[in-house]
Formats: sequence, C-alpha cells, structure tokens
Amino acid sequence: MTPRERVLAALNFRPVDKVPLQIHPSPGGLYDHGRKLLDLMRACGHDFGDAAEFTLPDPPESGDFDPDGRYHAIRTDAWGTTWEYRLFGVWGHPLSWPLDDLSKLADYQAPPPPPCEGAEFEAARAASQVHRRRYFLLGGWGSLFETLHSLRRFEDVLMDIQFDTPEINRIEDLIVEHVRGCVRRCLALDVDAVMFGDDYGTQSGPIMSPEVWRRFFKPRYRELFAPILRAGKDVLFHSCGKVGWLLEDLAELGVKAIWPQLPAFDLPDLAKRCRELGIAIQLHPDRGELMQRRSPQEVRDYVLRVIDTFETLSGGSWLYIEIDPGFPYRNVEALFEAAMDLRR
Repeated sequence: MTPRERVLAALNFRPVDKVPLQIHPSPGGLYDHGRKLLDLMRACGHDFGDAAEFTLPDPPESGDFDPDGRYHAIRTDAWGTTWEYRLFGVWGHPLSWPLDDLSKLADYQAPPPPPCEGAEFEAARAASQVHRRRYFLLGGWGSLFETLHSLRRFEDVLMDIQFDTPEINRIEDLIVEHVRGCVRRCLALDVDAVMFGDDYGTQSGPIMSPEVWRRFFKPRYRELFAPILRAGKDVLFHSCGKVGWLLEDLAELGVKAIWPQLPAFDLPDLAKRCRELGIAIQLHPDRGELMQRRSPQEVRDYVLRVIDTFETLSGGSWLYIEIDPGFPYRNVEALFEAAMDLRR
C-alpha cells in the first residue's frame, strides 16, 4: 500500500498492510527536544506527508523572555484576542477578549478567510496535487466553540448559549461564515478530509447539556459539513474530555473519524461503539500521565495494547503522535520505537 491508500483503508474499515501513522510536528516538542527529535521523526516517517519536510521551529524572539530567562510572550491574534504564552509552541491563555463588551459587536468584523485565488493559492494547490499522489491530505482546522470563547469570556459564553441570546448567535454566525470560507479553500485545494476540533468535555462529563449542544452547535456543524460530504470528502473531528454522549451525533452528521482523549474512555467500549457507528479513531497515546510520568516500557506496552484493542490492522484506526514540551526523552524514544516496530 502507498501511505495514502493505507489511510483511506483505515478510514473505511478495510485491512491495512501495517499500522497507519500520523505525526504532528508540534513546535513546542521540537523546540524542547531539538534536533534529536527532528531526526527521530524523519527516521520514522508517516502516512500524512513526507517526514523529510519536517523542520525545527524558528526560535522565540529575544523579547519573549522574562528577566529570569523564562519564556513569556504576549500576542494579539487576527480575531483581536490578546494571549499570554508561558510555554513556547503551546496554546496560551487570553488576557483580553474583543467582545467582552457586547456594545462592540455592531462594529466587530471577523478576519477574512484564506483566499481561493491568487499566486499563493495556486502554489498551494499545486503542492496539494503533488502531495496526494502518495500521501493523504488533511485540511482545516475549523473551530466553533473554542473560537467563540476566545472572543468572549468562557463563563459568559456558557450563560449566553444557555439563554440563547441574539448576541451569542450573531457572534457564532460570524465564526461560521469564517469557517465556511476555510472549508471552501480546503475543497478548492482538493484535500482528502477537513479537520474540525472543539473540546466539549471535562474530565468528569460534558461542559454543557447534550440538549443545549444539539440546539446551538449541531445545526451549524451540519451546515459546514454539508459541502464537504457533497464533494465526496471526509470530516474528522477532535474533542477532549468525556464526550461519549457526542458519538452518535457525530456519526449522524457524517463525521468519518474522531480524535478523542483516550484516558477519558473505557477503551474496549469506545472501540466497540466506534466500529458499530463506522467512525474511525486517531489513537493518540495519553500525553498526560503516560508520557509525562510513566516508564518507557509502560509507553511501549500502552501502544501495543491500544493497537490490539482497536484492531488497527483490520482498519478503523491509526496511531497519532504529538510530542509536548516536558516529555522525558526516553519516553519519546519509546513511543517512536514502538511505532517503527509496528510498521516494519
């Protein structure tokens, strides 16, 4: 199988010749571990692109450090949210929200989506055509809830959604319009799948009631997924926390694969439910307790266990690797060695 054929087989629950693999070149992990991690990623390779193209991130700017030498950066993004970053390459915390004051909503404008014309787009389209000759091409990322609570305080967003205020619907519709433009570009680039991601679970249950989610978010996802599905492309969805209640809804919406937080689930039950629903799974080894605190042998054993539990060689799942800052390098090596052993 070519890498592209392998991923397509996994998505469609067909047997694969070896365990499919996706590596995300997280800037935080690469900055923390440097050249030795980059070399390891390139040696391993994956099915979503040419690993030889992975590079080290540009280092932080000289002004992005406290007097004691700790990383500390402040940035304002295209949406007007100001963020504080304490770990390089890791999502920060908002310091100010452009729609904290709803009187600003009348004049607020979302950033324009990426273009579907011009020299930059044509170069990207040519690159995507080359990519898809051998590798699976994943586009995105579309986010409705997380973008929403980056524009307005989290607790206010939850209350506004609960009461279904006109203002929160207006804000969300602005976000949907932006994401619609991102979907349009993905389809124009002829990607194989579009990735969406919003965390809807805590470590003990849903952030909001399923009924509220189905009223506020589900119709908007359906609207955004429709052109992707009509084009014969797939939708992938990420959500952290306990989101077992969401699986049937995602299947109904046409989601082809999910990237869940595995420690939040009983894994045999998750494997059974997803196989019954026809939802493939990105198997991301626990980046908390396992990768931060356990031994290399426990990392290897975990990888083998999840591959066995989800019957990966029969289709329906693939291994996903993303290295965070702070992972002991012996565990990083164990994770990649397990992946390479499975793919030999």
